[in-house]
Amino acid sequence: MLKKNEVAPDFTLYATPDQTANLSDFKGSNVVLAFYPADWSPVCSDQMALYNEMLPYFKKYNAQLFGISVDSKWSHLAFSQTRNLHFPLLADFEPKGSVAQQYGVYDAIDGQCKRALFVIDQKGSIAWSYLSPTAINPGADGILNALETLNK
Repeated sequence: MLKKNEVAPDFTLYATPDQTANLSDFKGSNVVLAFYPADWSPVCSDQMALYNEMLPYFKKYNAQLFGISVDSKWSHLAFSQTRNLHFPLLADFEPKGSVAQQYGVYDAIDGQCKRALFVIDQKGSIAWSYLSPTAINPGADGILNALETLNK
């Protein structure tokens, strides 16, 4: 897993069925990457719902949030609409898990992303990272602490 002060690998992933998001487009902003195992799972659903509620706090720190899993762009669209999410879910679908592999958070045995968080600073370096047990929602405290530290 990538650690503090390492350069965050750039990527381009589908954010909707016809639009992509590039990490490099967000230089100058803080970025939060929330890798998660799967749309529709109970823990992932709770985690993404929590982050949806935390969006005003993330924006306060000039941070763009992205959820990332190996699910397809169509699964993300349905999941996002059903859960009324207001941040992009990125599809690390094909080649499966390639971005998660670059960040060191791909679970090859289960074929899914590990539950991991990264806060990337305005220059594109990792300011904080955390690997959570798969069955546990890591919450938002670590993210907020990292963002607060960046703004000091």
